[in-house]
Amino acid sequence: MNIDFSLITTEIALAILGLAIFTLGLIIPRSARKGLGNIALLGLIIVLGIAVYSWPNQGETLGGMYIVDHFSSFFKIVGLVAAILVVFGFRRYVAANVGNYLEYYSTIVFATLGMIVMISAGDFITLYLGLELMTISFIVLVAFRSFDVKSLEAGIKYLLLAGMSSAVLLYGLSLVYGATGTILFAEVAQSIIDGSGGLLLIIGLVMLIAGLGFKVSAAPFHMWSPDVYEGAPTSVTAFLATGSKAASFAILIRVFVGSLTGIQEHWVMLVAVLAALSMLIGNLIAIPQTNIKRMLAYSSVAQAGYIMVGIVAASQSGVKGVMFYSFIYVFATMGAFTVVAAVYNKIKSDEIADYAGLAQRAPLAATVLLVCMLSMAGIPLLAGFVGKFYLFMAIVDGYMWLVLLGLIMSMVSVYYYLRVVLVMFRDDPVDPTPLKMETSVTITLLIALGVTVFLGIYPGPLSEIANTAAQSFFTP
Repeated sequence: MNIDFSLITTEIALAILGLAIFTLGLIIPRSARKGLGNIALLGLIIVLGIAVYSWPNQGETLGGMYIVDHFSSFFKIVGLVAAILVVFGFRRYVAANVGNYLEYYSTIVFATLGMIVMISAGDFITLYLGLELMTISFIVLVAFRSFDVKSLEAGIKYLLLAGMSSAVLLYGLSLVYGATGTILFAEVAQSIIDGSGGLLLIIGLVMLIAGLGFKVSAAPFHMWSPDVYEGAPTSVTAFLATGSKAASFAILIRVFVGSLTGIQEHWVMLVAVLAALSMLIGNLIAIPQTNIKRMLAYSSVAQAGYIMVGIVAASQSGVKGVMFYSFIYVFATMGAFTVVAAVYNKIKSDEIADYAGLAQRAPLAATVLLVCMLSMAGIPLLAGFVGKFYLFMAIVDGYMWLVLLGLIMSMVSVYYYLRVVLVMFRDDPVDPTPLKMETSVTITLLIALGVTVFLGIYPGPLSEIANTAAQSFFTP
């Protein structure tokens, strides 16, 4: 079996970076390990450059077990951008609340490697290896604050539920293999066209939806999200909500739209129902939340529902909508969680009530949080509006009821987002002392703000790139 190393340069570079950080951290004195964050940041930027430079490279290697096309390259770039923003924007938060720089930064890199391997998987084994590398890394990261009861509780819950979902997914993959006689995605699709399947395939299909539904925190498989989002370090929560979710949606598309399109009538309505449930449950339960991380957790469930709309379309326009929305969602979510982490560093609280007067104490942070939340709500002239437009337009002909539900739930989300805005801009602060933001936090907030506004006004370039990537997915 020949290996085309030119197709896996990004993966090789990322693996070398993770091992280099870990090895270097063992060699240098403990007092110098804080600098590992800068090494991780520089290394991730270089890997991102390699991924962008490798964009024209397309093909398959390892006998079809590894697929590199514009579709996978796009999601790799999304995952790397999320990792860079996490490492850069949360450095002060990590120094104050996490520590253990050697383990933290190397695990972040290996989690990113797991995402990238999963995104390019061309068979069930590669998919599961990448998924487990990502999941195990996140289990460690969620429970990283060993001195915090909430973090340990979140880690244990994530360990148990992630293990259960992985078992369900693995069993589903084995049933699909039993029904089709192959583990390669392309051969599974051909086998279904040739008439393989039956009840065994349908049961496997249902288990795949359950297992992957957990990874994207889609209702009713979202039960882990609120506790894990609240208990995990905020930097880990941000990475879990962006990079992990984007990679999981990439593999959802690869498995269902790519491999199981021959039995589309059996899973499209089920995915549509899950999308509807996610929008309903996520938005409605977010309303009474008093902790901003829990509120954003339920908001993330709702966002998963919006993105699943593109999978329901099972078309080039639907895949394009998923890709566009996944990219802009990274910046909106990173902007919001960067504010949450920065504020926690100053006031040691994640309660919404304690954000009173934030507009007076930290005007930039309050403005960015406002813009990012309104973007997630789908307000015009912001990137979230364009993303939802692409997603809903892809299904407007066949699933108008889902479009109407999505529009109604988007209006509902404005209500609980504006609750936070009112606290920040209307209420008087208990302590009027200005909150000074570190340079890295300020730059991250400006990037999130700039991308969210720019792509809301001028989405053309990203739209064309996403369309090209979606087209490559459907081109043999």
